[in-house]
Amino acid sequence: MASVAADGTVTISGDPDHPANRGKLCSKGTNLPDTLGLGERLLHPQVDGRRVAWDEAIAEVATRLSDTIAKYGPDSVAFYVSGQLLTEDYYAVNKLAKGFLGTANIDTNSRLCMASSVAGHKRGFGADAVPVTYEDIDEADLVLLVGSNLAWCHPILNQRLQAAKHTRGTRIVVIDPRRTAAVDGADRHLPIRPGTDALLFNGLLVHLADNGLLDARFVAEHTAGLAKALDAARADAPSPAHVAARCGLPLADIEAFYAEVATVRRTVTVYSQGVNQSSQGTDTVNAILNVHFLTGRIGAPGMGPFSVTGQPNAMGGREVGGLANQLAAHMGFEPESVDRLRRFWNAPRVADKPGLKAVDLFRAVEAGTVRAVWVMATNPAVSMPDAARVRRALANCETVIVSDCIADTDTVRLAHIRLPAAGWSEKDGTVTNSDRTISRQRAFRPLTGEARPDWWIVTQVARAMGFADAFPFETPADLFREHAALSAFENDGTRAFDIGGLAGLSDAEFETLAPAPWPRRVGEGPTRRLYTGGRFFTEDGRARFVPVISRPLPRSVEPGSLILNTGRLRDQWHTMTRTGLSPRLSSHAPEPCLDLHPQDAAARGLTDGALVSLSSPIGTALARLRVTEAQRAGEAFLPMHWTDRFTASCVVGRLVDDMAVDPVSGQPDLKRMPVTVTPYRAAWTGFLIAREPVEPAHGGYWSRRAVPGGHLIELAGEGALPAPEALAFGFAGATVDYSDAARGVLRRAWVTHDRLEACLFLSTSGGLPVNNLPGRAWLVDLLSAEALDGAARRALLSGRSPVPTADEGRTVCSCFGVGVNRLIAAIRSQRLTTVQEVGTALRAGTNCGSCIPELKEILADAQRSHVA
Repeated sequence: MASVAADGTVTISGDPDHPANRGKLCSKGTNLPDTLGLGERLLHPQVDGRRVAWDEAIAEVATRLSDTIAKYGPDSVAFYVSGQLLTEDYYAVNKLAKGFLGTANIDTNSRLCMASSVAGHKRGFGADAVPVTYEDIDEADLVLLVGSNLAWCHPILNQRLQAAKHTRGTRIVVIDPRRTAAVDGADRHLPIRPGTDALLFNGLLVHLADNGLLDARFVAEHTAGLAKALDAARADAPSPAHVAARCGLPLADIEAFYAEVATVRRTVTVYSQGVNQSSQGTDTVNAILNVHFLTGRIGAPGMGPFSVTGQPNAMGGREVGGLANQLAAHMGFEPESVDRLRRFWNAPRVADKPGLKAVDLFRAVEAGTVRAVWVMATNPAVSMPDAARVRRALANCETVIVSDCIADTDTVRLAHIRLPAAGWSEKDGTVTNSDRTISRQRAFRPLTGEARPDWWIVTQVARAMGFADAFPFETPADLFREHAALSAFENDGTRAFDIGGLAGLSDAEFETLAPAPWPRRVGEGPTRRLYTGGRFFTEDGRARFVPVISRPLPRSVEPGSLILNTGRLRDQWHTMTRTGLSPRLSSHAPEPCLDLHPQDAAARGLTDGALVSLSSPIGTALARLRVTEAQRAGEAFLPMHWTDRFTASCVVGRLVDDMAVDPVSGQPDLKRMPVTVTPYRAAWTGFLIAREPVEPAHGGYWSRRAVPGGHLIELAGEGALPAPEALAFGFAGATVDYSDAARGVLRRAWVTHDRLEACLFLSTSGGLPVNNLPGRAWLVDLLSAEALDGAARRALLSGRSPVPTADEGRTVCSCFGVGVNRLIAAIRSQRLTTVQEVGTALRAGTNCGSCIPELKEILADAQRSHVA
């Protein structure tokens, strides 16, 4: 819920009546007001670097697409869209591409997120229809978290899980190579080797079947294919000892886990990117589904397999056919579906075969077979594997169109045509969450500049291309009604997705539409839980067991190499185009950090906090090192978020190749890339604090983050200490300098009319960021000052406040801006000993709860220090 004050200040709070979050917000939602400024917005259409009117921009897009199709055919154009779109946006662009341009070359960044779940659902259920609801988390007695750091990536859902643990004794098992924050509230952690999830569940299937621990009636009446699935599982996982050896776990841990699962009927298996982002993701999904089918743990309260998606509207995209291998409304490319869609849309050339999935799409751009590509609300130059290939492809493509709300992303920089899209606060339409709940999103601010909704942009282009009759849409409600009507068209119950009951909504009813799940058929209310009667969406109504054989790592690992895992951080989102604007969200993990086990760090002569260089067969990166026992030996973890706008060289996509792809889903393997790690021997370090964002040009390390009033950039480099001019800092104002060659110190401040514009501190005294450098807190505070007083001016180049000031330190609780220094001071002065006491004193941990594991660590450290 959002409220806007008379001065334009926005306040965000959770909706207490929404069934998904019940009034809670995660740290990212809480800090959304930080992302609403105009400084980073794309406000006007641009063509080839020129600002143009919308009429010219629409005409140019229509002409370039039409000309390309006329010369090279419909498959010479492609669209790459996003789970950030609303369902109505998704529907419009999918209709244009697949119904009227005649190409299925429209894929989405959801291909990198949950495509393997879609494929596994369709093989097992007969449809991409999630069986579990959020309420099942509340009612489960055992929850398995497989490849899901729920505490950070879905903190509100994790709070519900922890509440169930407290109230009903729900047990939690985390299956993840890393000791993530989710392990903090778990009863068991299985740190398996990467890629052995399918083997683990194959072994579980064998154990349950061989010991008669199955629901024989459910299997007999509601499933098919058990014999072949068991044969494959026995060949793959013949014994618990075999499973333990390959998973890298003690036999006792495997036996205890299998025994626990066998005895608890109300079991929910929550899985996410650790399963999906794999070259055998689809098989792993089906290995999980096989266990639930064998035990009949599906279609009833507190049980079932649950894919939790990573984007706000990845599910909505699946409903409208946003993936290249789908048509709209959960239809495929069977002749009858193509014909049905042709008749409903009155479309001249409905695509009759699947299009290019994300990896193949950008390879086709590189090869020149796709000559025009339209990217919407996503940043593939960062997020795709082999990002260097993607950048080369876009740089050489004849026509690159980008619709975005942000003016400067790594992908926008490569665009010929830039279209200003509505931002989150301006969007109006619907989204669908992980448990099929459709929710209204309502704009609470007017459109900024010349920004327009994505559905409007697509509609105008479609009209300009001659398809006006098929694109009469004037409001999101118009699109939603057509989308709902299509879902029910010639749907006799064989297609899971059916919201025909909403096709007749008036504009007023659409405006007040309450959150509810699909299906919602004509004459019926919303369907909360699927498969309650044991009937699935296959031809015979039976769930399908799928034979699964686990496979070894898709890439060879040379001696001395580490297996790189990638993923999300607590307070960042995708490529930081919006979350990177928030000082609070940027403070918890201010630089890209590589996590290594102490053994691996010691073997390479690496120290905690130092800079390291990563190298893979396709690229390199620079990052700060974090030595932690939460990381398995022989493996490494690097966050996925950093881009060329925020750091010198830490785009994960430049390290991970695009050669390992799931053969069924087309989802690339982003978590098992061999890399080598060596020291980055910095001869000097430093930092820059500035009002405006800059990108240093010295060729070494830098990392930028938002701070109140501006930006803080950490710096390091090889060779001699550079002159400020060599770093390409062209700040306005008078300069004040201090240098001491003997001590290896260089400092400069830029001041305009007693207002600090920027200050630079460099030191040659070693590779760690603290050597011979002052703290940053007071200097950052000066950016928020209207003018420097005399004392501040005199102390400026010392970097030390002339009066005592509090330094909040690195943020721990991003919801309430509580830093580590304030936490430690309060723990000591008030003798706080529990998370609850910390919450009462400072509010930390009382909103989304994602900081609670770290609060516990800080409390434990304080207690150890007190005892010592």
